Amino acid sequence: MSLSHPGSPEPERLEPKSPEPERLKPGLLFPQPAPPRPEQVQALFNRIAPVYDQLNDQLSFGLHRVWKRMAVSWVGLQPGQVALDLCCGTGDLALLLAQQVGAQGQVYGLDFAWELLAVAEQRAERDRPRPAILWQQGDALNLAFEDQFFDGATLGYGLRNVGDIPRCLAELYRVLKPGARATILDMNRPISDFSGVLRQFQSWYLDNLVLPNATRLGVREEYAYINPSIERFPLGPEQVKLAQAAGFRQATYYPLALGLMGALVLER
Repeated sequence: MSLSHPGSPEPERLEPKSPEPERLKPGLLFPQPAPPRPEQVQALFNRIAPVYDQLNDQLSFGLHRVWKRMAVSWVGLQPGQVALDLCCGTGDLALLLAQQVGAQGQVYGLDFAWELLAVAEQRAERDRPRPAILWQQGDALNLAFEDQFFDGATLGYGLRNVGDIPRCLAELYRVLKPGARATILDMNRPISDFSGVLRQFQSWYLDNLVLPNATRLGVREEYAYINPSIERFPLGPEQVKLAQAAGFRQATYYPLALGLMGALVLER
């Protein structure tokens, strides 16, 4: 049985609403500076859903679980509050948020890839007591929530993949209550005296260790997407400026894993 919050939108069914869009074409899309179309990214994440958690463990040597706990702790939720996990994927952060808000609180896990949401829902079904999470298919650029609805939010490995980062940040700002915090966790380009060497290592690791395993699992094309998406993603200080432009009162960027990962902590 799902818990609901007064005035909350009804969750959508986790079913595709249209035929699967065109697949990403290796050698055609990735060398171009422009990001892929939203429907292509949506199709990509639907295809990788069965192996998403396995490859996340490999991408981070399992450290993503530590970083996600840090991200949730920075949000600082209390029992009974309402939280959003935007671009929730298979639900890691949403499940952690649910532990913070407890049975009297409510978490919304939103993603536009229905296959990832299906995995998340299955995971939540196995938890006892059942976490207070509503899973919704939706668009991070056009959130179907009232203004100032949430007490806190997380966004893990999603900002890098949206088609309009300023608009996504503006929507996140809109749905947060005054004083609410959000943590945005993602892969980043390092910014340090050794950034060139570290970025070369990051690229080598993705191409020579992650991609062969993705090939074995049948999703090489999909994981070839990561390297160019990191290259397009704004650096940490640029993310801070974008968040401030969206209206956030405080924005602090924390490099993780020698800057190969980063957490952007925001306060409305």
